[in-house]
Amino acid sequence: MNAELMLEVSALLFLVAALGGATMAAIRFGGKHNPPAWLAMLHGFLAAAGVTLLAYAAFALGAPVMAQVALALFLVAAIGGAVLSLRYKWNRLLLPAWLVVMHATAAVLGFLLLLAVVLLGPDG
Repeated sequence: MNAELMLEVSALLFLVAALGGATMAAIRFGGKHNPPAWLAMLHGFLAAAGVTLLAYAAFALGAPVMAQVALALFLVAAIGGAVLSLRYKWNRLLLPAWLVVMHATAAVLGFLLLLAVVLLGPDG
């Protein structure tokens, strides 16, 4: 499998994960309750699959620097997602809005960089 294909599949996984993330954000900001656990787990599973492919492309196949920066941003988002899940959702605490926004911001910036690599090529 070549780096370009892995980056494309990774971007598709992140796109589907983002749809789940947007749905969860709408649930959280639409009221004073957290999104369902099954949706959070599906979102995390898809994002983790995307990170795995992106990391393999970055470290084993020599993906462009912008893809590596995207990976770093997705890892920051993953840390935020883990905190949201393990600290707040697991303990049945309302997800803090600031952390949801920070998690989403890191993920969106990473996705935009990855999308730029996929659509514009490694030389951008």
